[in-house]
Amino acid sequence: MSRSTEEQDSAKSRGRPKGLPKRWSAQRKVEVVLRLLRGEDIGEVSREIRVAPPELERWRREFLDGGQQGLKKKNRPGGELMRTRAKLGEMTMRVELQAELLEKRGYGDELRKLLRRLDR
Repeated sequence: MSRSTEEQDSAKSRGRPKGLPKRWSAQRKVEVVLRLLRGEDIGEVSREIRVAPPELERWRREFLDGGQQGLKKKNRPGGELMRTRAKLGEMTMRVELQAELLEKRGYGDELRKLLRRLDR
């Protein structure tokens, strides 16, 4: 015997009160951590927002270690390196395309002289 869609939706909503997100944004985590840092009881906050105390402790530790940036998943170590490598690749391609264009327009000799001077 299957339950109706309404019964299934009701069962899903019982697990999480309205207004509480399934996923917590960095800003919402900061708000919770600031409550803890102001001295609110971790057990009370945990029950209110339905997040386990060890998770709240982790949020607090990450916040203290890295501020709001520490709570953002997108700013993990290596992210900046990947963006820098992508930008370097893009700039390298542009320089190579410009060099080819200069070569085609008859400026190849001047370009090679300039590059030799820059290598010194």
